[in-house]
Amino acid sequence: MHTIDELKGINGKKILVRVDFNVPLKGEEVRDDNRVVAALPTIRKLLSEGAALVLMSHLGKIKWGKVDDAEIEKQKAKNNMAFVYPVLAKHLEGVTVKFVNATHGEELKNAIAELKAGEVLLVQNTRYEKGESKNSKELSAEWASYVDGFVMDAFGSAHRAHASTYGVPEILKAEGKPVALGYLMEKEVKNLGACVKGDVHPYIAILGGFKVSDKIKVIDSLLGKCDKILIGGAMAYTFIKALGGSVPSCPVEDDQLEYARKCYESGKIVLPVDNIAANGFDNYTKIVTISDNKVIPEGYEGLDIGPKTAEIFANEIAKAKLIFWNGPMGVFEDDNFQAGTKAVCKAITENKEAFSVIGGGDSAAAAKQFGYADKFSHVSTGGGASLEMIENDGHLPGIDVIG
Repeated sequence: MHTIDELKGINGKKILVRVDFNVPLKGEEVRDDNRVVAALPTIRKLLSEGAALVLMSHLGKIKWGKVDDAEIEKQKAKNNMAFVYPVLAKHLEGVTVKFVNATHGEELKNAIAELKAGEVLLVQNTRYEKGESKNSKELSAEWASYVDGFVMDAFGSAHRAHASTYGVPEILKAEGKPVALGYLMEKEVKNLGACVKGDVHPYIAILGGFKVSDKIKVIDSLLGKCDKILIGGAMAYTFIKALGGSVPSCPVEDDQLEYARKCYESGKIVLPVDNIAANGFDNYTKIVTISDNKVIPEGYEGLDIGPKTAEIFANEIAKAKLIFWNGPMGVFEDDNFQAGTKAVCKAITENKEAFSVIGGGDSAAAAKQFGYADKFSHVSTGGGASLEMIENDGHLPGIDVIG
């Protein structure tokens, strides 16, 4: 694995750094700059070596081929990387930071050509290019032709073989030019690697979220490594129904019932025994505690694990030496249904002997909201990427291409 500390002779060289600046926006304002901050160690290291940096990232989604041109332009305006530029410039005070409102052609070529050692150029949203997500050979070749090396530091995009994450480094590597993982990527590979390897026991995984089908591959992988898998969130109801429970108003994937039954037969699955339910998801008027999880009355939807389940989960977590968590236990955004997720946060962080990893996504958001994020051993910056890394035994396109 080639890392940033191995890069030599980059003084005066133009290095393309694939960062993850896919930040949440409120209009034109960046609501959370954590992803920009996470990239700073790599950026500063490369600048200290005298490199000229070309930063590329996607921002939001552009639905190419699914909507008309007018809607594409609206989406572009909504996801303009120019909104991120002042935040980056502020964090790099004292450094010349430029922005180019182009993703190909002469304007981009000239902006990169004019870039001097120690300067930073932020490029417009890579998804302004239709060929980005298709890993276009032409687009990859154009971008690669403008630079002398590549650093991958966008873990949240490492599971996608796009032009900016895979195509460019593939070309540069073939040309004998330097490619490496940045500090953020190196940290993710090392810490998630412990969960991929899974040779520390007891190893407990905690999975939540909406659909079993979204996590089939990760469940299969974890069943072969973990001692216990604690299941919460909406996906628990598919398991409960598969075992003969009655959950008529809860979200269930009927096509996954047989799969859920087979998983349960492993003896490693721990399901909720009680639930907090309400008579509706949004406009509810009644909240009840269902002590028997085998029967959740019609008209009531389970929206959090109950107190008995929280205690059972906490007892299992207390035994662990290695913990991987992905997915909240309930609708934690609502004050009435956040106790289960809070209990899991508390239990994990109270286990001082365990190496604990949050696999990004909503779990990371919950830990931050409840003030527990800095008490975990590692909080991943990529939900989808962390799951795919577990599924694929540590392999992701954006990692493998670096070599």
